[in-house]
Amino acid sequence: MFAIELFQAGGTLLGNEMAPRVHNSGHWTIEGARTSQFENHVRAVAGLPLGACDAIGRSAMVNLIGETPPAARVLRVDGAHLHLYGKAPRPGRKLGHVTITGRDDLDAAVAELGIA
Repeated sequence: MFAIELFQAGGTLLGNEMAPRVHNSGHWTIEGARTSQFENHVRAVAGLPLGACDAIGRSAMVNLIGETPPAARVLRVDGAHLHLYGKAPRPGRKLGHVTITGRDDLDAAVAELGIA
């Protein structure tokens, strides 16, 4: 597995990250899919059958960039799953993410997090 993250800036394609792992844009699959990208990666490497990767209902993932909100505030939000990566805060750095599942109005749930 080798992931390449690209961004389009105007008419230019920029390479942002190359990583020998599944990409963090799929972290929502931990709670939001029948089989997460991480489990399927291990299954593939081990020569095992892949699991179904369809979504379980609707989910949303919010990246925590530069700072993290108080855990208690996040965990009060119904359906919120907090993932912190143990990294030191600094501007622009991804420190974790929150996945929200099982909510009809994902926009309202994201607003409840109080993350700008």
